Amino acid sequence: MGRVTERRKVIRIRDGAVNTRPDTLVAEEPLEIRLNGKPLAITMRTPGDDFALAAGFLVSEGVLGAAEELQNVVYCAGATVDGSNSYNVVDVRTAPGVVIPDITLERNVYTTSSCGLCGKASLDAVRTTARWPVDDTAGATTPPVRLEPELLARLPDRLRAAQQVFDRTGGLHAAALFTEDGELVDVREDVGRHNAVDKLVGRALQNGTLPLSRTVLLVSGRASFELAQKAVMAGIPVLAAVSAPSSLAVDLAAETGLTLVGFLRGSNMNVYAGEHRIALRAAAAQG
Repeated sequence: MGRVTERRKVIRIRDGAVNTRPDTLVAEEPLEIRLNGKPLAITMRTPGDDFALAAGFLVSEGVLGAAEELQNVVYCAGATVDGSNSYNVVDVRTAPGVVIPDITLERNVYTTSSCGLCGKASLDAVRTTARWPVDDTAGATTPPVRLEPELLARLPDRLRAAQQVFDRTGGLHAAALFTEDGELVDVREDVGRHNAVDKLVGRALQNGTLPLSRTVLLVSGRASFELAQKAVMAGIPVLAAVSAPSSLAVDLAAETGLTLVGFLRGSNMNVYAGEHRIALRAAAAQG
């Protein structure tokens, strides 16, 4: 099975001095996801948590939403020419009776470690397939998540402290789930930020904790449409990123009621949508 890190020779130049030494790099390998035996998608990922990655991917596609809908996930033996197991092909088996939507016509089959589901660009598709509405501005039975800006400001440092592989490679994205009180629930790393989110969501599916309706999703890097989509499909009400969101991510957040925070760095942040969950008055009074 592929390792999370690999060693490569590197020539280092420091203040004019040149030397050769081994360097630790993050591993990147393809993962083919099959659904009930049929090829569905190929993504470039960091090996590890492959079953959770596949399950989370199918949550974002609207195929799975509960643990009992997942029968099992297995590595496919004989996936190579010589019949050996590469541990780079997984087959997700759904429970009997689970209706499979026609998802292959809506997006590209190949996804990369940077762009996620590049072919899926329909706001309507996400809005109509989401099982758990995150819009709690009206008719909700429980009060919405309410976050102080100071709490959000502390989350990036907590995420960074939990990134074990990043410390060795400097080349991984991370995604973390926090409670509304700022407690770390889970963190996953991957060469693709969308894969890291899928691993989080997939573990939640396997543990029977979907929807993640009282949580905050924090991602390293930017907030793309695909990440906003995955948050909505998992019932996550708040998505925060340390970098910029895309315009389509903001549109999706506004249409679905997702709270979207970008440029979360220190005490500074931009709130692009769902501001009712952020204690802005308290922040203004302190400023």
